[in-house]
Amino acid sequence: HQNFRVLPEILCALPQRNTLKFPTHHDSIPSRFTMFKGDFIALDLGGSYFRILRVKVSHEKKQTVQMETEIYDTPEDIMHGTGTRLFDHVAECLGDFMEKQQIKDKKLPVGFTFSFPCRQSKLDEGILITWTKRFKASGVEGADVVKLLNKAIKKRGDYDADIMAVVNDTVGTMMTCGFDDQRCEVGLIIGTGTNACYMEELRHIDLVEGDEGRMCINTEWGAFGDDGSLEDIRTEFDKEIDRGSLNPGKQLFEKMVSGQYMGELVRLILVKMAKEGLLFEGRITPELLTKGKFETKHVSAIEKSKEGLNKAKEILTRLGVEPSHEDCIAVQHVCTIVSFRSANLVASTLGAILNQLRDNKGVTRLRTTVGVDGSLYKMHPQYARRLQKTTRRLVPDSDVRFLLSESGSGKGAAMVTAVAYRLSEQHRLIDETLAEFKLTHEQLLQIKKRMRSEIEAGLRKKTHENAKVKMLPTFVRSTPDGTENGDFLALDLGGTNFRVLLVKIRSGKRRTVEMHNKIYAIPIEVMQGTGEELFDHIVSCISDFLDYMGIKGARLPLGFTFSFPCKQTSLDAGILLNWTKGFKATDCEGEDVVYLLREGIRRREEFDLDVVAVVNDTVGTMMTCAYEEPNCEIGLIVGTGSNACYMEEMRNVEMVEGDQGRMCVNMEWGAFGDNGCLDDIRTIYDKAVDDYSLNAGKQRYEKMISGMYLGEIVRNILIDFTKRGFLFRGQISESLKTRGIFETKFLSQIESDRLALLQVRTILQQLGLNCTCDDSIIVKMVCGAVSRRGAQVCGAGMAAVVDKIRENRGLDHLDITVGVDGTLYKLHPHFSRIMHQTVKDLAPKCNVTFLLSEDGSGKGAALITAVGCRLRDAEQN
Repeated sequence: HQNFRVLPEILCALPQRNTLKFPTHHDSIPSRFTMFKGDFIALDLGGSYFRILRVKVSHEKKQTVQMETEIYDTPEDIMHGTGTRLFDHVAECLGDFMEKQQIKDKKLPVGFTFSFPCRQSKLDEGILITWTKRFKASGVEGADVVKLLNKAIKKRGDYDADIMAVVNDTVGTMMTCGFDDQRCEVGLIIGTGTNACYMEELRHIDLVEGDEGRMCINTEWGAFGDDGSLEDIRTEFDKEIDRGSLNPGKQLFEKMVSGQYMGELVRLILVKMAKEGLLFEGRITPELLTKGKFETKHVSAIEKSKEGLNKAKEILTRLGVEPSHEDCIAVQHVCTIVSFRSANLVASTLGAILNQLRDNKGVTRLRTTVGVDGSLYKMHPQYARRLQKTTRRLVPDSDVRFLLSESGSGKGAAMVTAVAYRLSEQHRLIDETLAEFKLTHEQLLQIKKRMRSEIEAGLRKKTHENAKVKMLPTFVRSTPDGTENGDFLALDLGGTNFRVLLVKIRSGKRRTVEMHNKIYAIPIEVMQGTGEELFDHIVSCISDFLDYMGIKGARLPLGFTFSFPCKQTSLDAGILLNWTKGFKATDCEGEDVVYLLREGIRRREEFDLDVVAVVNDTVGTMMTCAYEEPNCEIGLIVGTGSNACYMEEMRNVEMVEGDQGRMCVNMEWGAFGDNGCLDDIRTIYDKAVDDYSLNAGKQRYEKMISGMYLGEIVRNILIDFTKRGFLFRGQISESLKTRGIFETKFLSQIESDRLALLQVRTILQQLGLNCTCDDSIIVKMVCGAVSRRGAQVCGAGMAAVVDKIRENRGLDHLDITVGVDGTLYKLHPHFSRIMHQTVKDLAPKCNVTFLLSEDGSGKGAALITAVGCRLRDAEQN
């Protein structure tokens, strides 16, 4: 009885000690989602026999659970044989059960209650850490028991089973009781072995990502004391039992309290007392010295209040020790001390868990339910009462209800399986949806092939009119050669801001480019007023800049980056086809923008400029890179929008006279697919994004790859998933209905490998999306699928361009550089890598280098102007 004193000490010790706490990946108790139904099988392996249940959950007016059970023996030689034999035995019993139930042709979801310490990283996996109780099958420790069982089932080949979840019996017990009592958040088993589980706050579980909600923790508390922390209360008898066990030094707490060892503890005490002449007049028989002759069921029988002493006489007589009445009283006393110690120790460890729950909840008084199962708790006449009484003494500030699990852990295993089944169905449907975004090598080759034929159509005179990929001539006939020299002005008009730059280019051994710029706003009334007002505003900004730089006297050459659709008829003439991006100035569409600019300068009568070139920003991007790397003959922009240009042979540019040399062609490739040639890879989400855009039916390729639209595709998928109940608890928030909330920077952050799920959740919460960690995983998957496809489709287009250049030049192998700009390409953690890989796979005869471009619309415009001046001077000379 002296052991009672140390209980509060154990209470404090347990949470810090080496009980292995394993996340079980069950984060809900079944009563939370009572809305599931179906037909499930539960296997229960872990005690002295092996049980199979069929659990039918129906949901008419009230949820009902029907169960049918079959019990199978697990012979000793199988428990101690090879793992293969053990799992063959389980598979054989399961086959027999399915035969009897006439369900061999059905593939029912199976829950596997496996009552041994396992590591789980997901619900349908259990890596056995160590055998306990009487099991010792070889080749199983360190292996996944689901794989072993699946292998055994496959080997038979006469039925199929879908193992959805490995459930520890303790967890099964908690789930079973949780079905009847929503307060149940602790599971406890005291039978052959002992263990407990409870619902812990995710923020305390370092092994699992996430910090919101709870997860069931399987404590594996049988190993409490394996680090020596219980040495002060272990007796010589405990030590002797441990030495003779299958796993010396392990499961020391379990060996002090569980049914498997209790009878043996009593026998060892009786042997010592007999040897010392305190019992049976010193008689010691071979039976009394035989391990296993005194069983736990004998302890239970002897402790019964009425017939206990008679039972003691009966049992001791069978051991041949001829007991006196006093002997029987003494033996009854020994049994009581051993079983009472067990109840006290379990009460103290349970008390530690209850204290943890109370602290987690921050309440002064805890109300909770403990689901209990196990032969010792059920069969022993005093055990349950003593355990409950001690628990209440140790944790006086808790109201604890002890609920006996009716069907053991089987029903709970079926519950967990039902939930797992629902989740796996959901994952299957999510994977099915996202599979549309996974393009095969063949599909990507098709896109490359179609891009090639659209390129040809845009270049040819007779098909140019109806071609969607316009292949517009830019009249830029050369990339920089390094001899460019002088001071140049550049204008950059393409959005709500407008830049004026002075670019000083110096040739020679140490080539340099020096830039000065100033940014001016364009008021909305000017954007949407008359053309004359717009160009007068632009000219007044140029005037301000020339004063600012002190260069008003010089007649400088100027390049005009004009990022709107233009048809160029020469380097210095570009007819505006239509305004985009919110511009609506009158009397401009169909006019030459260089003429409009020259007229504005003439009206002001303050300075003169030599407007040399109208520049597209994609061409500027190519030129900026080509100045550093002469091999650069392609420009690519993947940002808010997307476009490409490249140096084409003049003989192929049928829209411009002459066959000599090359010219840069502005592809305007965003419109690829506007004739329906990409419809086979467009999803319902692409169609929704297109339908609700400002330019429905136009720029369909751009809408699959550029930053402005990828976020919209993601948002549409998330809305669909939420409607289908996969996300955000089925609630569509206001922010999810808001177009354009998923900017490129958010997609880039969400997909960053450096971000933990927690940070993904924070980003989503900033966007007004209240999500769990599971939601974050799905959102990350969706973003990944959409951006990956974007990068691949973009790479397929680029592969078509580089192969065209290679064939133009009649080469077996082409080395070429692409100048790239754009936020999506620069910021996204995976886009560029996937795109490069796709180009490599689809154009294996080309070695393509990608070079980041700096300021294509400013520096690039100046370089185009410089090259234009160089060529003009050469012609005049």
